[in-house]
Amino acid sequence: MQRRNFLRVAVVGAAAAAFGGAAWRDAFADGAQPGASPYGPLLAADGNGIQLPQGFTSRVIARTGQQVAGTGYTWHPAPDGGACFVDGSGWIYVSNSEVSSTGGVGAVKFNASGQITGAYRTLANTNVNCAGGATPWNTWLSCEEVDRGYVYETDPWGVKAAIRRPAMGRFKHEACAADPDHGYVYLTEDVPDGCFYRFKPTTWGDLSSGTLEVLKGTSSQTSGPVTWGVVGDVDGSPTATRNQVVGAKRFNGGEGCYYAGGTCWFTTKGDNRVWAYHAGTSSISLTYDDNLVTGGAAPLTGVDNVTGTSSGDLFVAEDGGNMEICLITPAGIVAPFLRITGQSGSEITGPAFSPAGNRLYFSSQRGTSGSSSGGITYEVTGPFRS
Repeated sequence: MQRRNFLRVAVVGAAAAAFGGAAWRDAFADGAQPGASPYGPLLAADGNGIQLPQGFTSRVIARTGQQVAGTGYTWHPAPDGGACFVDGSGWIYVSNSEVSSTGGVGAVKFNASGQITGAYRTLANTNVNCAGGATPWNTWLSCEEVDRGYVYETDPWGVKAAIRRPAMGRFKHEACAADPDHGYVYLTEDVPDGCFYRFKPTTWGDLSSGTLEVLKGTSSQTSGPVTWGVVGDVDGSPTATRNQVVGAKRFNGGEGCYYAGGTCWFTTKGDNRVWAYHAGTSSISLTYDDNLVTGGAAPLTGVDNVTGTSSGDLFVAEDGGNMEICLITPAGIVAPFLRITGQSGSEITGPAFSPAGNRLYFSSQRGTSGSSSGGITYEVTGPFRS
């Protein structure tokens, strides 16, 4: 309640405008607030146990331990972060595997009508591959969520060998997002006193070398200008990368990360917040904070992976909560978009839209079993706003 009474945040429309000019509200005092979803209320659960708005349908794409339909690939355990890539008239969905030792990345190929045409591995034998991010040059960055973990650059087509990218720092990686407008890749760190990083490649498109920096600001700062400090030892030993720069701002459990139109949105699970970093002004603000929700229970808790649409809507997956993907509109409305029933021991991971924007992919990491062997990957199709 102390934070609700005294913490006030603002989202600046000019800096936060994204997704082809979507008009975010100039300012809302307490971040996004509950309201009616533009898609309407959730209906009763369908045959897959998913509650969706009118006009949307779901299907199961893959299950851990079972072969993806029509392919020889056995879907990996604990499916986590993911992204879609254009593949001719079709597309590819890549998915991390958040388990130790075998980890890695799997992929599913679709043709123009959405039929599965293939599935395969693109990375194997790495540790706890949690989230990551797509690059503008069509590679997938898969991040290890372990102490002094690596970022691996992988080929969604599985033709080129994956490459380890130590220049991007060794720490407990979560997600990353490429900013082609300013030439950075932003990265989150999943520890209670973690940092928010940016990596400046020496040559854009080549992640083999560059400069790693950490965001600097006051411990209580939730809005306003920030600065950056260079991480001197990206290897993180003996001093962790987050402890090398005086004045580094701490973030409580960095999770998802998504960039569009000058803004990088990222989430922190320890305090259920969605942040915005405005690259043009080098400033931060809060887009959502569950403790600042007024007039009832917060609809979004357990914030995790985040993605967006061309309409400007953010889609935020829950790790726990009530197993929802919630949307945050440019007008500052937060509302459930879907809910998975009967899987309270799981979390929602890997939300990503198909290139046309009419299909949403995501996973229930542990499914109905509550274990890494129970993962289920879904597709939702319908009239998403454009």
